Amino acid sequence: MSLQLTPEQLLRAYALGIFPMARNRHDARLFWIDPENRGVLPLDQFHLSRSLKKSLKKDLFAVRCDTAFEEVMKRCAEATADRPETWINDEITRLFVELHQVGITHSVETWANGELVGGLYGLSLGGAFFGESMFSRTDDASKVALAHLVARLRKGGYTLLDVQFVTDHLARFGAVEIPRRDYLVQLAAALERRAVFHCDLGGAEVLALLSSQSSTQIS
Repeated sequence: MSLQLTPEQLLRAYALGIFPMARNRHDARLFWIDPENRGVLPLDQFHLSRSLKKSLKKDLFAVRCDTAFEEVMKRCAEATADRPETWINDEITRLFVELHQVGITHSVETWANGELVGGLYGLSLGGAFFGESMFSRTDDASKVALAHLVARLRKGGYTLLDVQFVTDHLARFGAVEIPRRDYLVQLAAALERRAVFHCDLGGAEVLALLSSQSSTQIS
């Protein structure tokens, strides 16, 4: 009988620059991923579009952290018309939920009329945050969650936001690919830092944190 992966083993893997994925949500096996090029979203280069800035100002959603972590993971794992398969299986869910119970994994959630309509989750180690997945059930729900995440990481002293792979969606916010060797240098430096994941951040402070970067990032 094979032994289950432990949360401690998972953390060691992330610290080495590798992460697990399943072929699909129904496959119990995990595969370790170590891409030649890694997706990162430089926190000082987050692209705050005018439309997203308007959405943040309007307070379209109630934004919460860590109040529905497992539900966020389940929504991220669901099949949708745009994403018929996902890589989040029961084993990944188990591990991340266990790590959430000790404050290492976090969710940023967007709520409307008492309903969870968007969000994201990830893992925090030192000054590195590993963004795993996001979901949206209404316009701008995941975009607002991402903006809130970036603001929290900037305030908390993080230096690395790992997004694994760059999609067209993430590229709009400033995500780029960097070679593995450069990623490992950034990761090593981030792991040496002490950072704080801030949950209690209001909308006005989020806007201030995101607007404090160069105006050339806003278009």
